[in-house]
Amino acid sequence: MFLPRLYAILDASGFLDPNELFAAANELANSGCTLIQYRNKSGNARIMLEHAREMKKRLGIWSGGRPRPPDLSVGSPRTGTSGAPQSVCLIMNDRADLCLAAEFDGVHVGQDDLSPESVRRIIGPNRWLGVSTHNPEQLAEADKTSADYLAIGPVFATSSKQNPDPVVGLEGVHRARQLTRKPLVAIGGITRANVRSVIDAGADSVAVISDLVRDPGKSAEEFFRILR
Repeated sequence: MFLPRLYAILDASGFLDPNELFAAANELANSGCTLIQYRNKSGNARIMLEHAREMKKRLGIWSGGRPRPPDLSVGSPRTGTSGAPQSVCLIMNDRADLCLAAEFDGVHVGQDDLSPESVRRIIGPNRWLGVSTHNPEQLAEADKTSADYLAIGPVFATSSKQNPDPVVGLEGVHRARQLTRKPLVAIGGITRANVRSVIDAGADSVAVISDLVRDPGKSAEEFFRILR
């Protein structure tokens, strides 16, 4: 499975207006991001679906397949003849049902959500499935499932969760790398200042939330320069 080095997460709570959210998504795509997760912990399914469908309308080129694009991990903008960004894989956080309804390309679930196999039965074999883990035991269990990639974290202290799990540190990333052959995404407190160390510890990809909120396009471009 292909995973770009930068796994951008857009958390709706970080934007006062939906148009700011959509503008950020466009900036990320235009900067070369090929994988964007939509995250919304509000629980309002109607709003989540509206946001997701608008993002799909603006960015989504793939529809329910398991795409394998060329290596864009260093951030090479892809544009069609219209100038619109192409090959943006859209991932829904938590909600398998909304993933289907919005025609997203995959879903990412946590330890308190539906089990990976339950989600797989809902989304089918072709959409991507990611699973969050926070310790070696959880990662080992998730490795046995049909998940396409696994996330480990929080690597560093994070403000993106109200009740975060204990920090795993770079050693936690290194140990996770030894426990799975699946693509590994590191998450939690990752910034441009520490991202290189996370990749060096064994992560295939880094999930970033807070350090992409301000000036998303330029921030993403700087991540790509560091990750070359």
